[in-house]
Amino acid sequence: MTPLVLGLVIAVVTLLVLATGIPIAFGLGLVAMGFLFWADGARAIHAFADTLFAGLNDFTLVSIPMFIIMGAAVAASRAGSDLYEAMHRWLSRVPGSMVIANLGACALFAALTGSSPATCAAIGKMGIPEMRRRGYSADLATGSIAAGGTLGILIPPSITFILYGIASETSIGRLFLAGILPGLMLTALFMAWALFLAWRRGEALEDRSARVSWAARLEVLPRVVPFVLVIAAVLYSLYGGVATPSEAAGVGALACIVLVMVVYRQWRPGQLWPIFRDGMRESGMIVLIIATSILYGYMLSSLYVTQSIAQGIAEASINRWVLMALINLLLVVAGCFMPPAAIILMTTPIIAPIIANAGFDPVWFGVILTINMELGLITPPVGLNLFVINGIVPDVKLPTILKGALPFMGCMVVAILILCVFPEIATWLPDALMGPVPR
Repeated sequence: MTPLVLGLVIAVVTLLVLATGIPIAFGLGLVAMGFLFWADGARAIHAFADTLFAGLNDFTLVSIPMFIIMGAAVAASRAGSDLYEAMHRWLSRVPGSMVIANLGACALFAALTGSSPATCAAIGKMGIPEMRRRGYSADLATGSIAAGGTLGILIPPSITFILYGIASETSIGRLFLAGILPGLMLTALFMAWALFLAWRRGEALEDRSARVSWAARLEVLPRVVPFVLVIAAVLYSLYGGVATPSEAAGVGALACIVLVMVVYRQWRPGQLWPIFRDGMRESGMIVLIIATSILYGYMLSSLYVTQSIAQGIAEASINRWVLMALINLLLVVAGCFMPPAAIILMTTPIIAPIIANAGFDPVWFGVILTINMELGLITPPVGLNLFVINGIVPDVKLPTILKGALPFMGCMVVAILILCVFPEIATWLPDALMGPVPR
């Protein structure tokens, strides 16, 4: 059996195993161990523990639970409602203030938490009922929040960038910087489409009866600005060379917990326990997926699957942009069925060498990959954000939410095309602040 045929067999077996509903980490581990046993027999046992330990023996991984706890602290407090209220008060006289406030709040809350479902839940609980009360249609109200929530994995700090950076050995600091301008560009595209749709339908773009005093605008800032300053400090420490990602994440997590205790008076053990419980639960899941995906990648490499795929593509002389289109299609399809963490850790060992051989910048591709993961969050049948929104407003059916989210998916495709034509949107800031990478 040739390595390419074997790779196809492995892919089919992996999909069948994951289709049983088994947790992704266990599914990847079982497939990897099964094929290693098939290839090497009992000798493969020694590789299991060594590969798993070597994969997790990376200090950068400490940043994952710290950033997750940082986001859990914000999500467990009233920071989301205060952030939304601040955006609404400051934008009350701007045309389309409601939809802009919601998408702007999604972008800022995404930067605070790095979690798409948390962003959807926190902003959607306030924003969707208020938009519908002001006359916005159900599909626009729900679709804008479902799409806005996806910004959580693009705007730094982002767990998705950390996972891709670890899997591809790409600088996490550069990836964080590379996500800033594309994140702002995608937010602007979302806002532009929402305003255009509201104008075309004749929905209320401005509530002229809304008059918010400057005192009311300033009153909410002390509860919001400290969290934004923490994010700014974390990013500055990363890009300024003050701290490593793990160190910056640890300080940021501690700062957010202290702010939750001081600003929102959540200092009782019963109020703090959910932060650590949710943080450890999600961290354990991600770290276990990382460990088994590394074993999975080792299995593919040991059986010469990844090398054969890269060599086959190189010998086929496929136009690199056709290759990029095929990779994007693969990622979108995978996103329909699996969460971003699993897709990144499964595909990066195969895709990274192909991307490098085709002459694409790995930092730029990290942004492209992340936007594809955003598409998966609002793409059925496993579009997580769609179900989060449906849980918030159960009277709005899933087809209506999907109808509202589809145009925003188009905005993501447009963003990918723009980044393909102007890759400097992603690469300029990392190169300007950290210096160009030697080619």
